[in-house]
Amino acid sequence: MAKIRSVDFPSDVFEGLLAYARHVHPREVLLLLRGKVSGGSLRVEEFLVPPFAVQGEGFASFSPWFLPLDPSILGTVHSHPSGSLRPSTEDFNHFYGRVMVIVAYPYRSESNIAAYEKDGGNLPVRLL
Repeated sequence: MAKIRSVDFPSDVFEGLLAYARHVHPREVLLLLRGKVSGGSLRVEEFLVPPFAVQGEGFASFSPWFLPLDPSILGTVHSHPSGSLRPSTEDFNHFYGRVMVIVAYPYRSESNIAAYEKDGGNLPVRLL
């Protein structure tokens, strides 16, 4: 499995993600990231609402038991209505896939997004 060096978002997917987080605020969002890995770059092609996801103030969750076996699901994205881009211990305890992306309030620009590997390493986020 190739090491991921960056997480790449097409601008329309990125803007849709921020718009969704703004719409749901102050509740947290939790979405699945679907895409491809090529040459060390994870390219996000779309985001999906997990089946039976629960999104509330201060929490969001889903059961992986209800997910289809889909190798194109490469990780998750969730929001932090507090504005923090730092992952919590709880975030790492529920890590799913190869990357975890956090979008933070006010959900307006590249400065409101961060990506992490399972070991806590920060990954650059690039807009295409």
